[in-house]
Amino acid sequence: MYKIPNLNDVVKAHDRIKPYITRTPLHHYPALDEITGAEIFVKHENHQSLGAFKLRGALNTIAQMTSDQKEQGVISSSTGNFGQGVAYAGKIYNVKVTVVVPKNTNKDKVASMKRLGAELIFHGNEFDEARNYAESLSKEEGYYYVHSANEPRLVEGTGTYTLEILEDEPKIDTIIVPLGGGSGTCGACVVAKAINPKIKVIAVQAENAKGAYLSWKKGEIVQSPMNTIAEGLATAMGYEFTQKILKDMLDDFVLVSEKELLESIVIYLEKTHNLIEHAGAASLAAAIKIKNKIKGEKVALIASGGNITLPQLEFAISNYKSS
Repeated sequence: MYKIPNLNDVVKAHDRIKPYITRTPLHHYPALDEITGAEIFVKHENHQSLGAFKLRGALNTIAQMTSDQKEQGVISSSTGNFGQGVAYAGKIYNVKVTVVVPKNTNKDKVASMKRLGAELIFHGNEFDEARNYAESLSKEEGYYYVHSANEPRLVEGTGTYTLEILEDEPKIDTIIVPLGGGSGTCGACVVAKAINPKIKVIAVQAENAKGAYLSWKKGEIVQSPMNTIAEGLATAMGYEFTQKILKDMLDDFVLVSEKELLESIVIYLEKTHNLIEHAGAASLAAAIKIKNKIKGEKVALIASGGNITLPQLEFAISNYKSS
């Protein structure tokens, strides 16, 4: 079993990656306070240069690879944001990167990965089909496989945004985190519980992609049908390493509907003037859904990414107007 990172590991990761990341703002929005009844702070990972938090974990992982591992090149699988992060880290550390993506991957994210120098392979219709193919190619071709969840160095890297949150606003009561593979949520758990065990960490996933939620509830790895519009939440199962951390540290897990995701995209646009993609909007959707539980608290929402296409944005706005 992999070693579970601790706070010191996250602090070291932050020192390691900070030359290559943006220390993203934590903004308070009274307009969101009115909607939720809580004091809402948004951690704007959509302000990263690649528009998402995933570069934190990817940088920390590739930075610690051996010279031989870097020489053989890396392969990963992604619906877009993680692939961008791995491609960016590969460019920083001069490592060849191959990313296996589902056939219907967001075109803007595809273009970004290519600009960063990654070789793309399109395979399957869902993330886990791409993941399985990447794993098989890593064995056949000798690439170092960077798993999008079962990798402690990812958790160390993604934990850095929670470290920044609690440096900027130490009195946070609750952190709500969108969950796909789980590295961001696990990083939040590791950091928050070490600094103040009373801080609650709540994960949020789409109702139409609840494999991780079911795995957490049942205490074993569960696969579930995946049919969500939220690319960053589009995983069909839980993963062993991240589920171990979630089982021990996560306080609660919320499911949100596709409609709630779309509405939260528009609320973010209207109330904060930020473009937030579906997965990034999940934390706000959850805060609205559980507002009776967080009333009066200081709540940090992770806006995990902002890589939304114009057609996706247009669809969200039209959905909101017709609701």
